[in-house]
Amino acid sequence: MNILEPVLTQEQQALLPTEEDVCFYEEHGWYISPPVIPESAIENAIAGSQAFYRGERDGTLPFDTGYSNWKPEDGDTVRNNEFVSLQKKELKQLALQPVIGAIAARLARTKEIRVLDDQLVYKPASKTNQKVNTTVGWHSDRAYWATCSSDNLLTAWIPFHDCDQARGPLVVLDKSHRWSGLQNMRHFNNSNLSQVTDKLQKEGKKVVKIPMTLKKGQVSFHHCWTIHGSYPNRSQLHRQAFAVHLQDQENHYRPYVNAQGREIHIFDEQLCRRLPNGNPDFSDPNVFPVIWSAASP
Repeated sequence: MNILEPVLTQEQQALLPTEEDVCFYEEHGWYISPPVIPESAIENAIAGSQAFYRGERDGTLPFDTGYSNWKPEDGDTVRNNEFVSLQKKELKQLALQPVIGAIAARLARTKEIRVLDDQLVYKPASKTNQKVNTTVGWHSDRAYWATCSSDNLLTAWIPFHDCDQARGPLVVLDKSHRWSGLQNMRHFNNSNLSQVTDKLQKEGKKVVKIPMTLKKGQVSFHHCWTIHGSYPNRSQLHRQAFAVHLQDQENHYRPYVNAQGREIHIFDEQLCRRLPNGNPDFSDPNVFPVIWSAASP
């Protein structure tokens, strides 16, 4: 029995992934939910994001650099702001929606889901008099999280509006989480999508692109090794979404040294408390709050 089951409505419980859905996720590396996020939660998050862009904060980070942090002086381009849920209450409320954690727990077959970090991403509308490249390059989230021990992490992608192909949705490469050799799949800022997919095809990979075209209130989930990016926004409307990166119960810090012998660290380590052995505590509730906890997955 789920310890936090009462926080879900009966309607939400009925919309959780079935065993068939979980098996699909395990095979394909992605899952699209029915509409599960209340309209009010999204509208509240939109208002919070607008306040955030105006410089309003409910909390501050101890560092100004070392993470993606768009500022107005950066201009009309793709806005990528990380760890926003630690800085704006409306975004925290969205990130901690219990239904997100309940879905993720089923997909990952884990008893607990915690936040790892988050990204608020805004793509400006297409303008005929100004060419702004709003493509996000192919990458695997796990490739950026070298000091996480788990290969069962996942991400919830929440658009703030209906998102069709013209508006620049998230796109995943089907079944790519099963591929090997993705440790360096860090091409978020490489807008040449075909350059990466051509290389993958030459390596014998079957590249199948699946756009996450969602209605407002739907959420897509993808496995931490699933390769994904996003198409440019070709519409006359902006595109905004919130990506909440999630930890399963077993995830913890592990030291990591790359192939060149260099010790690797992620920014999350600087935000959290330390364990008695001196390692970062990836279960620090002030930085990595629990969204969902259950007696059984």
